[in-house]
Amino acid sequence: MHERTSHRRPRKTGTGSIALSLGLCLCAGQLVATAPASAAPVPVTAAAAAAATVKPRITNSYNRKTVAAGKTVRVTTKLVNPKTGKAVKGKVKLQIRGGKAWKTWVTRSTNSKGVASFLTKPGGSLYYRTIFTGAKGFASVRSSQTKITVKNNAAKILAEAAKHKGARYVFGAAGPRQFDCSGYTMYVYKKAVGKKLPHKANSQQKYGKAVSKGNKKAGDLLVFRSGSYGTHVGIYAGGGYMWASPRAGKTVQKQKVYSNSYVVRRLVSA
Repeated sequence: MHERTSHRRPRKTGTGSIALSLGLCLCAGQLVATAPASAAPVPVTAAAAAAATVKPRITNSYNRKTVAAGKTVRVTTKLVNPKTGKAVKGKVKLQIRGGKAWKTWVTRSTNSKGVASFLTKPGGSLYYRTIFTGAKGFASVRSSQTKITVKNNAAKILAEAAKHKGARYVFGAAGPRQFDCSGYTMYVYKKAVGKKLPHKANSQQKYGKAVSKGNKKAGDLLVFRSGSYGTHVGIYAGGGYMWASPRAGKTVQKQKVYSNSYVVRRLVSA
C-alpha cells in the first residue's frame, strides 16, 4: 500500500514572514520598526494645552493712593513667570473704572525686566487695574483693583463757605454764627482743610503761595488792598464771584469780585 503524500507546498518561515508578523520592514538590508496599522495619533486635549500655558504672576505698585486734584500717579506693573522667576514680556493694559464699566486708558509693553510703567492724572476718585493680554506660552491675567482717591480741597472749602450763608457780620467775630471778614476766612479754611490763619486781613496775605489774578482758582484767598496793606478778604468761588462777610449790616454771601485791587494767595492745592 502506498503512502499518501500531500501536494501542498510547505509554508515558508523566512525572515519576510517573521518581519511581517512582527510589524517590521526590511529596507535595503536594514531592519526598521513600523507602527502597527491600528495605531492612531494621540489627540492633544484642551486640558493638556492649558497645562502647557503658564499663568504669569502680576503685581501692581502705586507711588501714591491719595492725591490732590491735578497730581500725577505712577502705576508700575511687573510680570513674572512663577515657575522660573524670570520676567515675562508682553503687552499690558491700564484700565480705569469710575462707574460700572472698565475702560482701557493706555497700553504699554513690558521691558526686559517684565515691568511696564504708566503715568496718569486722575480727574476724580477712580479704581485702577492692569491686564496682561497674553503671549506665546503665557495666558492672559489681570491684577486686583485699587482705588485712587482724589482730594478736592477746593470743593471742601466752597462747601464749608456756603454753610454759613446768612451769618451776620460782627466786627471781631470768628464764628460759627457771626463773623467779620478775616474771622470768616480763618474759620472756613481751618474747618475745611485744617489751614490755620491769623485773625487779620493784612496778616493773611502773608500766608500761602502768591498766584496771578489770571491763574486764580476756586478756593483761593483774595486779599483786597489799599496800596500794599490788606483791608478785606474773601474766598474765590469761580466765575468772578467770591464768598465773604462784607461789612457791618451785611451777612455772609456769595458776591461779585467788586474790585481789581487784590492779590491772590493759594493756601492749599486744588
